[in-house]
Amino acid sequence: MEDVERETNLAETARQPEGKKSTFGEILESVVVAVLLAAVIRLFILAPFYIPSGSMEPTLQIGDRIIVSKLAYRFGEPQRGDIVVFKYPLDPSRDFVKRLIGLPGETVALRNNHLYINGRLVTEDYLPQDIHFADFGPVQVPPGYYLMLGDNRNNSDDSRVWGPLPRQNIVGKAILVYWPLERIGLLH
Repeated sequence: MEDVERETNLAETARQPEGKKSTFGEILESVVVAVLLAAVIRLFILAPFYIPSGSMEPTLQIGDRIIVSKLAYRFGEPQRGDIVVFKYPLDPSRDFVKRLIGLPGETVALRNNHLYINGRLVTEDYLPQDIHFADFGPVQVPPGYYLMLGDNRNNSDDSRVWGPLPRQNIVGKAILVYWPLERIGLLH
């Protein structure tokens, strides 16, 4: 009886078209491809990040989850006003998120609750209403560095504390909030 079953199985296997995969093989291949694509996207293109503090309020709230484009600065330079995720200069194992304020070569000062770049007043529409913060600077941003500040200037560990950010510490540009659902939207 076993010989008959074995012959039947061999005959069925012989009738299967060459190159055709089993259902399990197709599922396994799909899973492997999906995992590889997810890894490539996460490592090189887009990455999720969690906001643990209020240093970027009101733009980013505690508990927000954001998507960061890792490609944004491979094809272009960071711009003033960008919300940037970077490796914290004093502990590169930690990621920080701040707004890029000063570009290489610029002189930055905070005076009477206003931002001045190269002596000119810069409007900051993203700051909380009626915010008051300490004067800072003027400081000149060295070549290859950026000056980063939190939008919530009174509750932010930023370039006023640890100095300018080296270009190589930049991870990417924050592009959107994806959680919580009521806050989904592009970042400006």
